[in-house]
Amino acid sequence: MYKFESRIRYSETDSEGKLTMASLINYMQDCSIFHSEDVGLGLEYLADRHLVWVLSAWQIVVERYPRLGEKVVTGTQPYDMKGFIGYRNFAIWDEKGEYVAKANSVWSLLDTRTYRPVAISEEMVQGYTLGERLDMEYAPRKIAVPPGGCIMEPLVVKRNHLDTNHHVNNQQFIDMAIDYLPKGFCIRQVRAEYKKQAFLDDVLVPRVADQGDRVFVALEDAQGAAYVTVECLGGERCM
Repeated sequence: MYKFESRIRYSETDSEGKLTMASLINYMQDCSIFHSEDVGLGLEYLADRHLVWVLSAWQIVVERYPRLGEKVVTGTQPYDMKGFIGYRNFAIWDEKGEYVAKANSVWSLLDTRTYRPVAISEEMVQGYTLGERLDMEYAPRKIAVPPGGCIMEPLVVKRNHLDTNHHVNNQQFIDMAIDYLPKGFCIRQVRAEYKKQAFLDDVLVPRVADQGDRVFVALEDAQGAAYVTVECLGGERCM
């Protein structure tokens, strides 16, 4: 498993001095980028071949949120590649070696000229060195959002939402959805299913279905087609 060490920064914490969900996701996302760069399959490699990895689904399970100054280790391991689909686990550990979070993710390899799927090459499979799947309870990739719900004020995609692929970054989508959680809601698991890319000036219409300890947020277009669906499972007060 590829790993990197870090320390929880003030800029990554909330009003109680704990790592935010957005920052936790960024640790995982950065880890996969570092891994790709270090094995020679990073952004330049992809750009030269008109390729891009697009996230299809997240499942992130949080044991606890580290506090300011804590040292953590973030790791990632691709464990399967089939056709144009890649599967990658993530984990974050504290200084005692105990799990802070575990995650599963599903990715699609696309041609940037056509945005059609492209078969993963043997060079990429060999470069990543597939490993064992992380021991965790795996949830389905697809998320069924309950019908109805509350329609909220539309959001407009701004430049700060975009990444190097010029579309809304996967973490930004989740951060938008989290804004609609009830006050004090502690996320123990977040799942996201990405259905289509959003670009600068696109208008996202949030639809929120609150079921108590489970809240669904769909960010949709004007016709009701989802860009992303997010499910947040809550638990007791975060420690």
